[in-house]
Amino acid sequence: MKTAIYPGTFDPVTYGHLDILQRASSLFDQIIVAVASETNKNTLFTLEERVALWQHEITSNSCGNVKVLTFSGLTIEFARQNQAVALIRGLRALSDFEYEFQLALMNKNMAPDIETVFLMTQSQFSFISSTAIKLVSSLKGSVGDFVSAHVEQQLKDKYQTQ
Repeated sequence: MKTAIYPGTFDPVTYGHLDILQRASSLFDQIIVAVASETNKNTLFTLEERVALWQHEITSNSCGNVKVLTFSGLTIEFARQNQAVALIRGLRALSDFEYEFQLALMNKNMAPDIETVFLMTQSQFSFISSTAIKLVSSLKGSVGDFVSAHVEQQLKDKYQTQ
């Protein structure tokens, strides 16, 4: 069975993330969405909340060959622990590529047997970022075109309590 890891912070999960996941799930036998517990970003949602958002999206979208796990430390070590053959990385724009390329080369150096697979997001999602979605939501704007109704409600609830 060929397993791939789709790592990220996912704060929150967007339609762009789901697009990459759905396309990757047709390429591999199993996808593990790996939600990072350690991040250099200030996350809005806790680790548990980010996992719950993914669980809801996976159930809602009938993604049968996908599971969600958390990880800390190096992504490549998590991939080894789960016998993954690849890391899935989504690209939105050329600016993403340089950073992702550097990561892929570092990972390849540490684990030559694990590939990095880049998937370009579909054009309607190319400008979506979790950061932009949080900003718009924090200012009480609608983000329903970019995230599911469930995620949008969770964002509203989060910003009402702050």
